[in-house]
Amino acid sequence: MNSITPVILCGGSGTRLWPLSRKSFPKQFVPLIGDKSLLQLTLERVGALGERVVCVAADDHRFLVADMLQRAKREGTIVLEPVARNTAAAMALAALQAKPEDFLLFCPADHHIPDAAAFQRTMREGLTAAANGMIVTFGVVPSFPSTAYGYIRQGELRPDGSLQVAQFIEKPEAARAQQLLLQGDALWNAGIFLAQARFLLEALGEHAPDILASCRAAMAAAKSEQPGKAAPGVTFVRPDRAAFEACRSQSIDYAVMERHAFVAVIPFRGQWSDVGSWNAVADLAPADAQDNRVQGQGWTRNARNTFIHAPHRPVVALGTHDLLIIDTPDAVLVAQRDAAEQVKDVVAMLEQGNATQAALHRKVVRPWGWYDSVDAGERFQVKRIGVKPGASLSLQKHHHRAEHWVVVRGTAEVTRGAETFLLSENQSTYIPIGEVHRLHNPGKMELEMIEVQSGAYLGEDDIVRLDDSYGRS
Repeated sequence: MNSITPVILCGGSGTRLWPLSRKSFPKQFVPLIGDKSLLQLTLERVGALGERVVCVAADDHRFLVADMLQRAKREGTIVLEPVARNTAAAMALAALQAKPEDFLLFCPADHHIPDAAAFQRTMREGLTAAANGMIVTFGVVPSFPSTAYGYIRQGELRPDGSLQVAQFIEKPEAARAQQLLLQGDALWNAGIFLAQARFLLEALGEHAPDILASCRAAMAAAKSEQPGKAAPGVTFVRPDRAAFEACRSQSIDYAVMERHAFVAVIPFRGQWSDVGSWNAVADLAPADAQDNRVQGQGWTRNARNTFIHAPHRPVVALGTHDLLIIDTPDAVLVAQRDAAEQVKDVVAMLEQGNATQAALHRKVVRPWGWYDSVDAGERFQVKRIGVKPGASLSLQKHHHRAEHWVVVRGTAEVTRGAETFLLSENQSTYIPIGEVHRLHNPGKMELEMIEVQSGAYLGEDDIVRLDDSYGRS
């Protein structure tokens, strides 16, 4: 049986799932299904198809992707896009770093497909067509007349078991979606593709030669690095920034699929969601007798068709109907369910108003762990900090602030100037302004501490990194 190389497309900002999904921590990394992210579930789902995974992701998200690979117990290559240039360029980068004969399965990172075995069987059904030079797309058998998805109309059965593509259809109006559902020959366009690398590159060369040329130049000057302990089993591939910035931005659908003669489709009959809106997230939760759905500490009384996402504190919906209520530590969204597609417009509004919550969470993920900005005021800031076992912050200093550290869990190894010493639970230390320092977790459990910053300026850009395990010096 031919081996498949899964290529996970990890781009996208997930603005329709604000405030849980934000630019610095988009929906593919958020633990939406139990305690697992959509990316981790995708990596687990493709695990039986090939030994090694390729991920294409933004450079800023490299350690988030590496962490998901580690959680899914996978090794892989992460191709780091210097800037976002849509799916045609992302797929070109992956195909250029592969062998010409490799079968590449391109999957979005943010889809929910609970039946992994059915998914794997369907993907393998496309291998014969792909070996014959076809680009195989997989369409989902629709369960309702959605206006949020594009459609693919099926044509005649091909000898290799795939179907001809009769027509690609953009997101339709409600009446047209109903008609497509009743016709019975239309599939939702899931954005999943299988092709041999050489045939995909040929198609790009025919229909989008400028995109392919830019990507070739970027990969010709690409640099590889092994982050080692910072991301074990992972290779980072960095395409040349200048060459890639010159690339045109276009989706693979417009660039190739809708224009190429050698595209086939195979239906997928399992449960599928692109988790593209809060209504889609709500549908993943069980409903009560009044069609209310709750995740976390939500409560309803005399409510109907209300969804509550409340992981941190009790949120009560009293006498509501047709509402979405999304609670996070620093922002709350309350929306009519029929306005769910407009959430991205709210994010744009917040960005115009310079609201930091548009892009950043209060809790910020770092390659060494995380920090949570608990409180702030004039000349002070309080943070909770978590450091992974064996991880270290950079060797650094600050020009404008002093720091007080209190260990609440685990053991901290502190470098302060010329001395290095250990702190255990309930012990503390002080870092004066301008003092070189580093925090390391030498233990096997997460280190958690409270940091109180005081000084004239407390911005994150007041960090002078002298040495760093994550290439940020």
